[in-house]
Amino acid sequence: MADKPVRSDKATAVAELTDDFRNSPATLLTEYRGLTVAQLTELRRALGRETRYSVAKNTLAKRAATDAGIAGLDELFSGPTALAFVSGDPVEAAKGLRDFAKTHPLLVIKGGVFEGKAISADEVKKIADLESREVLLAKLAGAMKGNLSKAAALFQAPLSKTARLAAALQDKRAQTEGGEG
Repeated sequence: MADKPVRSDKATAVAELTDDFRNSPATLLTEYRGLTVAQLTELRRALGRETRYSVAKNTLAKRAATDAGIAGLDELFSGPTALAFVSGDPVEAAKGLRDFAKTHPLLVIKGGVFEGKAISADEVKKIADLESREVLLAKLAGAMKGNLSKAAALFQAPLSKTARLAAALQDKRAQTEGGEG
């Protein structure tokens, strides 16, 4: 009888992991062997609020990935595995892992899942080299603002010429009316 709660706990854990795989735009897999609890806490802080970093049993995580329809991760589920489920910007999470791994070489990025497809550790590093969504949006907004300013100046030019011409005509008319009287 003691086995049933354990099995239901495992089934619950698999169901939760499956939901996490399905609902995260990216999931990054790491090996954390040798890191202290304090270092793992530091890593969680470095990843930010929009990434949940948790240790998972390989058999349960493998089953959850399969249940979520993700193939190509089986070889990554060896050794102590922790999963970073990203709900925000995958670039920021990948940068956080990469930067943490530079100062803590015991953290190994194994690979992950991006938009439902398995990716390698090298692909995670390439994602980390991208600019964040906010930076890209700011650059786009700046480019658009610059083009809008040019367009506004272009449209404004004929109006200001017309206004100057009208003012000059009005001045000339005033002079001619004043000169006659």
